Amino acid sequence: METTTTPEQASPRVLLVDDHDLFRTGLRNLLEEEGVDVVGEAAAGDDALRYVLELQPDVVATKKIIAYAPLTRVVVLTISDQDGDVMEAIFAGACGYLLKDASVEDVMRGIQAAAVGESLISPTIAGKVLERIRAATASPEAAEAIRAELSDREIEVLKLIANGKDNAQIAADLHISPKTVKNHISNILMKLQIENRIQAAVYAVRSGIV
Repeated sequence: METTTTPEQASPRVLLVDDHDLFRTGLRNLLEEEGVDVVGEAAAGDDALRYVLELQPDVVATKKIIAYAPLTRVVVLTISDQDGDVMEAIFAGACGYLLKDASVEDVMRGIQAAAVGESLISPTIAGKVLERIRAATASPEAAEAIRAELSDREIEVLKLIANGKDNAQIAADLHISPKTVKNHISNILMKLQIENRIQAAVYAVRSGIV
């Protein structure tokens, strides 16, 4: 499934994309019970692209959709936890990656995070992906770029992001406000020219600073 939403609104507008009618119907019912505005459904990527351009929802996922509608937030809900699939989705610009057996609460958290420009990835998947990256050769160039571009405080925030901490946990660890954390993260993404915090975590781990 691929979903779509616009930032900072109380009821995210979501487009559901999945080739299984029954799954889409069940998910639609669950999301609508949670107050989500499901604006449409599509069975395939091409249909999804057409709906995104027509309906301009807030949350969906594929490279093509991101290319044509860069403000659309991407949440992937999938049966696959294979590293390659996850990495492809992350680098295509997905800001959420959850397994289809995730709870409704986790799916809602993923949609709400995406709607305000944040991101959520299943802890199981995050752990696998980051361990795989950690086991690979570190990139001295990435580490150099991080140290050259970021302040000491921003590096602290980046390390905590890479360790799977959310904004509230980072704020508590560093004794700063969640709003300050959000500002730091915005600066990190802008300075490193990275789209979302998941990519920032991957970049940090690959650099070897974590």
